[in-house]
Amino acid sequence: MHFPSAVAPTKSGAMNMISALLEQRTGQQIAANRAWRIETALKPLLRERGLASLDQLVAQLVATRTGDLGDQVVDALLNQETSFFRDAAVLDMIAEATQAFQAEAPGRKIRLWSSGCSTGQEPLSLAMLFDEKGMGEGPSAPEIVATDVSPTALARARAGRYSQFEIQRGLPVRRMMTWFDGAGGDWVARPELLRRIQFRQHNLTADAPPAGKFDVVLCRNVMLYFSQDVRRDVFDILAAAVRPGGLLVLGAGETVIGLTDRFKPCDKFRGFYRAVEAVPAQRAAFG
Repeated sequence: MHFPSAVAPTKSGAMNMISALLEQRTGQQIAANRAWRIETALKPLLRERGLASLDQLVAQLVATRTGDLGDQVVDALLNQETSFFRDAAVLDMIAEATQAFQAEAPGRKIRLWSSGCSTGQEPLSLAMLFDEKGMGEGPSAPEIVATDVSPTALARARAGRYSQFEIQRGLPVRRMMTWFDGAGGDWVARPELLRRIQFRQHNLTADAPPAGKFDVVLCRNVMLYFSQDVRRDVFDILAAAVRPGGLLVLGAGETVIGLTDRFKPCDKFRGFYRAVEAVPAQRAAFG
């Protein structure tokens, strides 16, 4: 972002400029009633750089005009709230849909895209669930691609390392003991679990979707942070990534209704959305 050279900004001015930087880089907005998040999220960065205020941070952004500091600011502001097996019933239904796709197209690799995967709990949960249902190994195992805009979050996801607090959020002891090893005070996902997921950096509002078509795209609790116009654009991007007859999974508070005609509610899998370009056979199976 190109900041105008001007006098030192006020606190509210600094917040506005930082919010604008986040929106420019990621498409995400911070609502006015959540502006407190800016100061809270950036406190560690301020301490690291020896800065006393947001005003000084913005002044340094203006003075340096380099990408590194801006990248750090944006990364710190991204909401990485997630947990293992979040909305477990939704994940169970994704597994059911994946099995239905496998039955419908024997021998074809079923592909899933976990968009906005944060620190990796969602795709790891899917990989564990698929294994428990006998779908985790072999040439027919579903392919899971997981992406996020944050390089910091992705680094943690690739490492598969979680604190005791994180591991206890949604992960029963049985699954924890099966798939994770203790490492000091943390828990680390075993290689045989991590290798089932392809982690990639991806910006939903700026980058082309991962190559190939997907049978299921998860984009849960991401649209909440976009404006209506950006949501429409992102739905077009997601529609281009979904195989005809494929499914889109959003968060509980999100919908396509009134924003796109590329998806419609799916009757068989309640709460999911089906690509409208579905071929007749797929319409019969998932309509």
